[in-house]
Parts: sequence; C-alpha cells; structure tokens
Amino acid sequence: MRDVLPELMQWWEAGETVGVGSVVATFRSAPRPPGASMLVGPDGTAVGSVSGGCVEGAVYDLAESVVASGEPVLERYGVSDDDAFAVGLTCGGILDVFVEQVSRDTFPQLGGIAADIEAGRPVALATVIEHPDAAWVGRRLVIRPDAAAEGGLGSARADAAVHDDALGLLAAGSNATLTYGPDGERRGEGMRVFVWGFAPKPRMVVFGAIDFAAAVAKVGSFLGYHVTVCDARPVFATTSRFPGADEVVVDWPHRYLQDELDAGRIDRRTVLAVLTHDPKFDVPLLEVALRLDDEVRPGYIGAMGSRRTHEERMERLVEAGLSADELALLSSPIGLDLGARTPEETAVSIAAEIVARQWGGSGERLASTQGRIHHDD
Repeated sequence: MRDVLPELMQWWEAGETVGVGSVVATFRSAPRPPGASMLVGPDGTAVGSVSGGCVEGAVYDLAESVVASGEPVLERYGVSDDDAFAVGLTCGGILDVFVEQVSRDTFPQLGGIAADIEAGRPVALATVIEHPDAAWVGRRLVIRPDAAAEGGLGSARADAAVHDDALGLLAAGSNATLTYGPDGERRGEGMRVFVWGFAPKPRMVVFGAIDFAAAVAKVGSFLGYHVTVCDARPVFATTSRFPGADEVVVDWPHRYLQDELDAGRIDRRTVLAVLTHDPKFDVPLLEVALRLDDEVRPGYIGAMGSRRTHEERMERLVEAGLSADELALLSSPIGLDLGARTPEETAVSIAAEIVARQWGGSGERLASTQGRIHHDD
C-alpha cells in the first residue's frame, strides 16, 4: 500500500471512494509480495499492481463491483488451466487478493496512518480478511508503539491478540497474514488478519564522498532506502554533490556510526557501504561495524577496493584483533562480478549483491539455474 498511498490520499482527501485490492498471501512463484496494492479510482483510473499484469483486469472488475456493493471480497488467483482457477498467473504462482472500498467514511484513520508514514513514525494496520461472521470482514485496527490502538476487529480478545502480534511485525518492518480462532484464539482457525507493518524506511549509510557514492546513493534511494552519505571532509560532503541522498553528514565515519548505534538508529535492515578505501577511515569504521552483536549488526556490510586494497585492509583488521568469524561478515571487495567499470555500473553491482544477500539469491544468471526464481523470505 505504501507505493500507492499518495494517489490514494488524493482521492481520500477529496471525499471520493476508491476500490483497493491488496495481496495478502502468496504461494509458489507469485510475482508481487504481500502488501502490494492496486487502486481503482472514481474516474476509472488504475494505479499500482498486484501481479505484474497477470490478473490486474480481473482485480479491476472486482474492485468496481466492491465499490458498488460495499462488501469486501477475498479472492484467490492461481494457475490458469482446467484444474485450477478461472483467471491465472502465467508464472505458476498463487496469490490471495483482498478487495475493499476506501473512503473517509469507511476508513477515517487513513489520514493519521499516512501522516505517520510520511513522518517516518512506525504504524501497523490490521484488517480482518476472512471470518465466519461476515460482519467482521473489513474491520481494522491501527497499532502504534506506546499508544492506544484505534478502531476494532470485533472483540477485545481479538484486538489484544492481534495488537501484540502486529507490534512484532512492525519491529521487523514486515507484512503478514495471521490466523486465529473466531474470537482471536491463538490456537484456532476461522479468522485471518492481514497486517501491514509500516516501519520507517530501512537505512543505507554510504561512507566516502566520492563519485561512486553518488551513484550508490541514487540506486539506494530507488530501492527504497533512506540514504545517508557520511565523510569527514566538508569540501566533498555537500548536498549539491549528492542529490540522491536524503542527508549528507560531515563526521568521521566510525564516530558517526557509533553515535547512530547509541541512538538506536542502526538495525538488521541497515546497509553499510564503505567506499572510502582509505585505511584511516575504513579500518576504524569496520572495527565498530563488524564487532556488533547480531541484534543490531547491519544486514549488509560491504567495503570497496582493489584486490590489493582488500588484502591490506584484512591484514589491518586482523592486527586490530578481529576474528575470522567477524571478518567473514564483510563483503569485500564490494558487489557482484558484473564486469562493472563506471560508477553507475558499480552501483548496480553493489545493489545486486545487497538484494541477493537479502533474499538468498546466488547471483548467478537465471538462464543457468533451475528451480524457483523467487526465493522464500
């Protein structure tokens, strides 16, 4: 929903009613992840995607029907053959799409959710997508850390169970469909609730105000990261040189990282790209980063440099007392072997390695591999 929120808010603020279809569960090689949404506006405009084009036409028609009836619908789309579903995904996957109408009347809390997302404040939205009592379907609960929940699902017991689980999803910045008994019983079936975890954007911190950093910042922003460029040299660390970054910081890299850690702004979703390839900057920085506990260590730590620079850097890190296990956490030289030469090509190789690490990809050509294209979370 995050990707289509600006268009949704324009219609919502204008008092219009919008049909919203959202992926709430996927199986096998479904092309879009849970949380992906498609809008059908009051003028018939379609915004967003739930399947990359496979079933958009069917979801469009269903959204128009839901807007007219006011009744939300949970629909499953899968392989289009005689033994499966009428409308299918060419990729062979299966996805569940929940379609509902959204307006000021049906969803008064949307404005507050949008404000939280815009400000980078964590907020979760839980929606009942299936229940034995049709009156429960479509009910919502808005969850924020350290604040009372808004809305309600149908009972205090259900609200309490979903509230606790949604906080866990929110901490991880993930979406999921949760299953409970009809009254929120944890050991039961009958009620399914989809939870969007709108956590602040994950962070990419790029150390080293060089030309490669500008390209990496641009690609990082494209991938959805909040990008910070940090360098100790004020003549190079300027906003005019890094228009693709959300912020540019003048500070010694290791000191800045430690300050961000102390402030609780570094977590497992954070990406660190060390592009300084200067030992007086990158060795103290990597000493801090590679010695962190699992709970707060960034999910990706990469360092740029030639083979010779890499070998010298590793020697210095060994001399600093880092263990073999700690050194194994470092992606160096940074990036995948794409034969990249320009800053832009190098940024693509770095982004490719980050994505591969995040989803368990091998980095090989798909044409030379077998099995599923999309890896499990």
